[in-house]
Amino acid sequence: MTLVIMAAGLASRYGSTKQLEGVGPNGELLLEYSICDARRAGFTRIVFIIRRAIEAEMREFAKRLPADLKIDFAIQDLTQVPAWFTMPEGRTKPWGTVHALLAAEHLMDHAFAALNADDFYGPAAFVEARAACDVAASVGTAAAIMFPLSATLSPHGSVIRGLGRVEHGQLVELDEVRDIVRDESGLHGRFGSDVRALTGDELASMNFWVFSKKSLSDLRDVFEAFLKTSGQAPASESILPEAVGTLLADGRMTVRALSAPGPWFGLTHLADREGVQRGLRELTAQGVYSSPLWN
Repeated sequence: MTLVIMAAGLASRYGSTKQLEGVGPNGELLLEYSICDARRAGFTRIVFIIRRAIEAEMREFAKRLPADLKIDFAIQDLTQVPAWFTMPEGRTKPWGTVHALLAAEHLMDHAFAALNADDFYGPAAFVEARAACDVAASVGTAAAIMFPLSATLSPHGSVIRGLGRVEHGQLVELDEVRDIVRDESGLHGRFGSDVRALTGDELASMNFWVFSKKSLSDLRDVFEAFLKTSGQAPASESILPEAVGTLLADGRMTVRALSAPGPWFGLTHLADREGVQRGLRELTAQGVYSSPLWN
């Protein structure tokens, strides 16, 4: 049972390679806590999606993971595009999280879970994801592990969230909302070019997904359509919430909305680091995690 960790991001808002930032009480990486929770929930294989520049460091880090986990790596780079696509001049970074998952497509034979390297989701989220993998494998239904928006904000700047509409336990619509921030005018975010007020009760997808093998071919179709319309733009990205939203609208994907109690925290801005460290210390003191983590 496979967990895919998307760790190829450039971390432009954070300012350094946050995937390799030691934030646990003994210098553990944030993604190690996801691996720990996944292993306890029954995941047996980790696939890291990384960029070439951090490959050596990631492979060295992986040596300290438990020996009963199978570890694989996939490299996301600019060359992973269809033969018909003409590379835009001056492009220096890949095309987002859909492109990242497709970089690992050759390693995926079964249903799998996928998440961000720079988020902490809480142990219960992985129990939900593990069970959802069985459903995805048997009937092909994808799943989104979701949190209340108010629990996923950063006090240090804006965030991007996929906000969902759920009916009868099914995700029926998903909007990628950018520049979400709480300021003197309240909580608001940008839906395309339109800035709208938010309540904080909206369900947010934190890029924790369960997909079937077939989902990858559907995502590839969305990605190739994106390249045709937006691939030449210098900073364009194909993002998983937007791609899933497209597949939902087209009736090509069914996604169960699963609620996770958290806690959630993440490394979006450098100033988030202190809060993440504090949260991990508290959970360790409560006995949720060992210290050192792999004790």
